[in-house]
Amino acid sequence: MLRMIEHDATHQIAALRAGDITPRELMAETLDRIERVNPAVNAVVALRDRDTLLAEAETAPPGPLQGLPMAIKDLADTAGIATTYGSPAFRDHVPAVDSPMVARLRRAGAVVIGKTNTPEFGLGSHSYNPVYGVTRNPYDLARSAGGSSGGAGAALAARMVALADGSDMMGSLRNPAGWNNVLGFRPSYGLVAGGGPGDLFLAQLSTDGPMARSVRDLELLLAIQSEHDPRHPHSSGPYRPQPPARKLRIGWLGDWGGAYAMEPGVLDLCESALRVFVHLGHEVTPLAPPFPAEALWQAWTTLRSWTIAGNLEPLLRSAPDKVKPELRWEIERGLSLSAAEIRRASTIRSDWFRRTAEMEVDVLALPSAQLFAFDADWHWPKDIAGTAMDSYHRWMEVVVPASLTGLPALSVPAGFGPSPMGLQLIGHRGRDAVILNLGREYEAATDCIARAPAI
Repeated sequence: MLRMIEHDATHQIAALRAGDITPRELMAETLDRIERVNPAVNAVVALRDRDTLLAEAETAPPGPLQGLPMAIKDLADTAGIATTYGSPAFRDHVPAVDSPMVARLRRAGAVVIGKTNTPEFGLGSHSYNPVYGVTRNPYDLARSAGGSSGGAGAALAARMVALADGSDMMGSLRNPAGWNNVLGFRPSYGLVAGGGPGDLFLAQLSTDGPMARSVRDLELLLAIQSEHDPRHPHSSGPYRPQPPARKLRIGWLGDWGGAYAMEPGVLDLCESALRVFVHLGHEVTPLAPPFPAEALWQAWTTLRSWTIAGNLEPLLRSAPDKVKPELRWEIERGLSLSAAEIRRASTIRSDWFRRTAEMEVDVLALPSAQLFAFDADWHWPKDIAGTAMDSYHRWMEVVVPASLTGLPALSVPAGFGPSPMGLQLIGHRGRDAVILNLGREYEAATDCIARAPAI
């Protein structure tokens, strides 16, 4: 018989409601699992005191997550719990107030046990930082767990938590989901409203979203994360499930006509996964590149650097010795951009959005990553299959088409090579339920997450 921690969140919550397990017992089982597994994986950080958590489990407020232990990605502010953003400049930072998303989770009854590890300020899809160190892949401890939601993905895979929040600018919900054989969903931009002070109109590259081991759990968390926020101009929540649509047309983009370097075996696994959709009655069609990949990359890197510089330039001025080289590069590049360059990048973004809107397919499919999980001691891969990577994030280029225009994208497990690999299913803006329904079909047909790490 499976221990409760092995089950998904929906099952755990049902067991709590039925009295099959008490909140205190579930918390104890969760903490026992973390104590046994986390020293090797290093996914859960800033773990709170055991006795405090056992007491809080018994007094969690009523709601859809009542009594469920959760660890929050260390980019989201958590009142009373260290929030470092992976930066030594914030090593001792303890916020007084929750971020809006964390506040929603607490109101829903979740018990926040600590944080999940992330790269410094979420930059780079490999979760390591000077504060907490490296998060390792539960399927192979010598390999990366991805990022920037790598701690969340690894904690889910290792059955330390049943449900995890994440955020995604450049694949940070999708890459670690693929590498940890779990599910990660980047919602349409605006479905999960961001919060806090500062600009809410211009920067639209990043969003919070759910990670889980079942589609029903993704929808459970997304419904809470996507609570409508009238203070946010783009808020379009809450998420509402919909009945499955007709059979869908899926366009397979592969390596974008050779533009994206791929490690051998990645495309084979994804094409094998796509055959499942054919057996389910959907149509899968290989597509020629619908837009110049280099144009998307130039637009992306311009808007990304501009956004990062706007957010973090004060840190470069106040603590230059605590800024890692990749962040310094992004800030300095962003500050050097002209208004004409930013407008040109956004025009390319607009052209790409128009192109996706007119395509005669319902879903675009791409690998979730261009290579299998790499050595956990690397900073980032310098080449893929002999093709040199010219920046710290070029190897993540395959996630840009969805991120650039805020399209919903689900990473589902595609299978195993040297490590797990994922497949991105990308939909039209606002068609989140279509993509999640498609993922649910795939999950039922493959039982894709049943293979747990031997840790």
